[in-house]
Amino acid sequence: RWDMNDKASILIVDDEEVVRHSHLRSLAETGCYTEAAEDGQKAIHVMEQHPFDVVLLDLRMPGQDGMDVLKTIKQRWPECEVVVITGYPTIETAKEAVRLGAHNYIAKPVGPDDVIKAASEAMTQKRWALRSESRITH
Repeated sequence: RWDMNDKASILIVDDEEVVRHSHLRSLAETGCYTEAAEDGQKAIHVMEQHPFDVVLLDLRMPGQDGMDVLKTIKQRWPECEVVVITGYPTIETAKEAVRLGAHNYIAKPVGPDDVIKAASEAMTQKRWALRSESRITH
């Protein structure tokens, strides 16, 4: 267990309220700090207030496209791990997402276990990256 200050924070970005609620419910039992945003613009705004460790990102949303959101997040907060969760998976978008730095790419529908697994794998990756970085710098 990590102490409260080291609590993982996860941002859910999806334009469908039912999806946001379901992800929030799934992650509630993990003890993570979770928040949700209904579009890309809101997601970036939330990140500016408090950079999240992990972002669960839908690709098809009104306004800013999910890929643009992914690009912006990885440019401005490179240490943030992004998991793309899409209802319209294609090889092209999967390749593009990975090229832009997504940690993982998952097709909807996702069950609670999928969400928890994806979030914890991304968190592990982030902690591992931070650890190896601190080893290099010190």
